[in-house]
Amino acid sequence: MKMNNRRTLSSSGFPDVRLRRLRTTAAMRELIQETRLSPSEFIAPIFVEEGIKSPAQVGSMPGISRLPISALGREVEDLLSEGIKAVILFGIPSRKDAHASSAFEEGGIVQKSIAAIRKNFGQKVVIITDVCLCQYTTHGHCGLLAGNRIDNDSSIETLGKVAASHALAGADIVAPSAMMDGQVRAIRSALDMAACKDVAIMGYSAKQASPLYAPFRDAAHSAPEFGDRKTYQMAYSNSREALREIEQDISESADFIMIKPAIPYLDIIYNARQRFDLPICAYSVSGEYALIKAAAQQGWLDEKSVTLEFMTCIKRAGADMIITYQAKKVASYLGSM
Repeated sequence: MKMNNRRTLSSSGFPDVRLRRLRTTAAMRELIQETRLSPSEFIAPIFVEEGIKSPAQVGSMPGISRLPISALGREVEDLLSEGIKAVILFGIPSRKDAHASSAFEEGGIVQKSIAAIRKNFGQKVVIITDVCLCQYTTHGHCGLLAGNRIDNDSSIETLGKVAASHALAGADIVAPSAMMDGQVRAIRSALDMAACKDVAIMGYSAKQASPLYAPFRDAAHSAPEFGDRKTYQMAYSNSREALREIEQDISESADFIMIKPAIPYLDIIYNARQRFDLPICAYSVSGEYALIKAAAQQGWLDEKSVTLEFMTCIKRAGADMIITYQAKKVASYLGSM
């Protein structure tokens, strides 16, 4: 006989059922808390700039600086002390050209940064690297140009070179963010050819063409010289297309998928969690950070409360890990609770 596993809901309601009984004290509320945050789930972005001697504040991101390689050790040490064990590196080179050649040089800024972290911290920290061309090209686009058009296929070949150079330097995970068709497949092939089969790929699988990246472009000096990125980044109106992009990355051997930005796209995170089994990373982007910071500085909201709410909601939607510029601060909040 077929068993009926559906729950039978009690027909009784108020006053027999009083849901406020579960909220009477802080200890009670913590006891039944469904979604919990842990510092080990956070990934801290780090901007490393070639040629500077001391940290340089990012005007549109209060509390965030571009770091010289000499300051990397202290930053990673601080993160580890808060229980944060993963970083994602963004390099800012001193030299740019039309071919992004400084992105895949053995002595490039990201490659040297990876080596410095490995030397000082070994395998204590997971090193993720952003694989893109925008910071390294004179035109500021995420792919290479053929005239005034982004050439997809030459771009993915170059992205493969960049990823392999990061892997050979010691990266654990490479994260292609250019949103070029076939980039994950090209990178997997380049990694395998470089004998880096154990290096994982985190696809920026559903990266929206969002205005919330503006502070990042200020930090990374990566605004496009002309046009915009809407021919390769996704239209924020298209949730079904986002799932197709994720599915495509999975078919090309991505090990992680990422949704970016986070808070405006909780529906995409949730739908991806229902459909796919891969680890999901959500990137709470620079604009999300700047909005909270600016409002908090005006006294319009409490930064701690809003940040914890945002991070909890991202995880509740289905994210396994979160890239956030608030990583260190959230970890300190959790440690004091």
